[in-house]
Amino acid sequence: MAILKAVRGTRDLLPPETALWNRVEATARAVFARYGFGEIRTPIFEATELFARGVGEETDIVSKEMYTWEDRGRADSDRGQSLTLRPENTAGVVRAYIEHKMADTGMLQKLFYIGPQFRRERPQRGRYRQFWQIGAEVLGPAWSGSDSALRDAEVLEMLATLLDELGIKGWRLALNSVGSSKDRPRYVAALREALAPVKHLMCEDNQRRAETNPLRVLDSKDPNDQEIINGLPKIADYLDDASREHFEQVKAALDACGVAYTVEPRLVRGLDYYTRTTFEFTVPDGSGLGTQNALLGGGRYDGLSEMLGGPKAPGIGFAIGEDRLILTLQAQAEEAAVQKMDIFIAPMGVERNAEALRLAQELRRAGLSVEVGDGAFRLKKSFEAADKLARRMVILGEDELASGILTVKDFAAGEQTKVPRSELAEALRR
Repeated sequence: MAILKAVRGTRDLLPPETALWNRVEATARAVFARYGFGEIRTPIFEATELFARGVGEETDIVSKEMYTWEDRGRADSDRGQSLTLRPENTAGVVRAYIEHKMADTGMLQKLFYIGPQFRRERPQRGRYRQFWQIGAEVLGPAWSGSDSALRDAEVLEMLATLLDELGIKGWRLALNSVGSSKDRPRYVAALREALAPVKHLMCEDNQRRAETNPLRVLDSKDPNDQEIINGLPKIADYLDDASREHFEQVKAALDACGVAYTVEPRLVRGLDYYTRTTFEFTVPDGSGLGTQNALLGGGRYDGLSEMLGGPKAPGIGFAIGEDRLILTLQAQAEEAAVQKMDIFIAPMGVERNAEALRLAQELRRAGLSVEVGDGAFRLKKSFEAADKLARRMVILGEDELASGILTVKDFAAGEQTKVPRSELAEALRR
């Protein structure tokens, strides 16, 4: 029989790599908690209409990449509907905000999530069809302060803190404003006019975007079209006074916090719901991501709640590609490898297995990580296994059990010592 394998674009995450994933997620949870964020968990699939309305029917995500199916009713009275595996999570979070009437609290909502998303795109290094995101959203009624430039700057400062605490080196923040819903039509009209005489020179995707959604042309990574894109009008020239002032306040707050950034006039991100502030964090070449070095991105979405039938709820959010974050950590730091366990217990003889397990129970309850060998192992095999798995090894033989004095081997120091069993847990913590 043919060996069954994971579906193309998916993969298994195995130890010891999963320990690094857990460390990243634990760090994110700790940082988010310090900034007042609580966790939200939304369904993995939603009504297709949510993404068509929220993300935008002309985006690549909705038009090309979603996993969508018709969920047939199981009885005549059970109405079928089109469902989609979530390709991103902001729309689902805003849907939950509306459905559960979170606006009624009048409070600013700070929500984070960690979980898988699904897009049928071409698999490549750091990009999968099932991929993981760490993200957060800040939204609420305008009187809660949700539309303040302070919220934008706080989110960006939090992300800078998170990347620093994870040990990401050389990150760079690119920043732009894509204006309000009133600014965009003027700018889009100018883009259409500028693209009209040159769009036939661009790739097929950009020719389509030039007709259906010109802003998406600016987000194109096609190297052959970059010269044309660089010559297109800049959105900064089309911002009204309110949008311009908002962007200046964001930059002033970042300056006050010492968060470095670069204004990137072409940065629009890939989703229709973004307004005003948009941003992207990248890492240097050689950080494990190949030619596309974006680590995370996001922006403000002041009209998304209304687009989904909810109350006015200005907001800002981001998503971190966790797969790409892990690759970056592995490329930048040798110490990203999982740490060894505290102790390996080597019973000398099968008849001492039960006592070895009882000793492991004592040490684990004392907060130590412990692996237990098997008395059937020869001493050499126990030493080899212990050296791979743990920092120290406890030899549990007949003499050790009789005397209550255990032999401890420290692999890093190359030393072997005798420790009373009653003092073992404390000694192993050092």
